Amino acid sequence: MYLTDRRGALRAGAAVAFTGALTTACGTDPRPAPSRPPDPSRSSDSSRPSGPTGPPGPSEAAPPRRSAAAAPAPRRFPGHPAEIESGPRDRPRVALTFHGQGDPAVARALLTEAEKTGARITVLAVGDWLDRNPGLARRVLDGGHDLGNHTQRHLDINTMTERRAYDEIRACAERLRRLTGSIGTWFRPSRTRHATPAVQRAARRAGYPHVLSYDVDSLDFTSPGASAVVAQVTGQIRNGSVVSLHFGYADTVAALPPLLADLDRRGLRAVTTTELLT
Repeated sequence: MYLTDRRGALRAGAAVAFTGALTTACGTDPRPAPSRPPDPSRSSDSSRPSGPTGPPGPSEAAPPRRSAAAAPAPRRFPGHPAEIESGPRDRPRVALTFHGQGDPAVARALLTEAEKTGARITVLAVGDWLDRNPGLARRVLDGGHDLGNHTQRHLDINTMTERRAYDEIRACAERLRRLTGSIGTWFRPSRTRHATPAVQRAARRAGYPHVLSYDVDSLDFTSPGASAVVAQVTGQIRNGSVVSLHFGYADTVAALPPLLADLDRRGLRAVTTTELLT
C-alpha cells in the first residue's frame, strides 16, 4: 500500500511539473533503475545510472559493427550560429537528441526501438557514464547514430568559470577520443538549455564549433507517462526541429514507438543532427 501511495504521489507531482513552468530537462538525473530492463510497450518509473555492467546479453546484442575506424569529428556549419537550436524548416527532417546517461539496458532498448524503423538519433554522452559503460560508445556509432559530448560529470556548467567549463568539456572529449578515435560530433552543455558566452568559448577551444541546443523539450525527465511525452513532442515538432529526450527513463522507451509512428504519418524523417544540417 505504501509503495502504491508513494507512486501515486510521485505521478501527481510529475503531472503538475509537466504542465507548469519547469526547469531545464538537464536539471535532474534519472532515478534508480528497475531490476529488469523495462518493457518498451509499457510506461513505468524513470531510472538512475547503475554501476558497471558486463557485455550485453543475447537480448541486448549490438548490431554488427560497420568498422572500427575513427568516428566522425565535429564540423562547422556556415550560416548557423554558435548555438544551434534547429535545422532547416523547408525539409521534412527532425533530430531526436538524447542526453546520454542512466541504466545501460534502457539505453540499449531505446537504440533498438529507433533502429526498428530506420530512425537515426543523436546521443550526447556524459563522460563518467562512458567510464562505467564504455561499450555503449561504439554501440551508438554502430547503429548509425551521432555521438557527442555532454560534459564529464553532468554538473551545472553555466555556473562554472570558463577554465572549469573547458576542463569538463575536455575530459569528456578525451573519453570519447579514447573509445572512438574522435571527440564526437557535437557538444551539449549540461543542466541548461542555453550556454553562456563563456561556455561557448570553452566549447570552441575544446574543438566544437557549435553548441547544440533544441527547440522542443519532451519533458520526459518529469516521468509524466509515455502518452504525455508523445503529446508534448508532437504538439510542437515541425520541420527542422531538434528534440530533447533522455536515456535512463522508461517512459521514453515506451513513448518512442508511437512518437516515431506519428512522425511517419506526418512525413517527417528522424535523422542525426549532422544529417539535419547537411
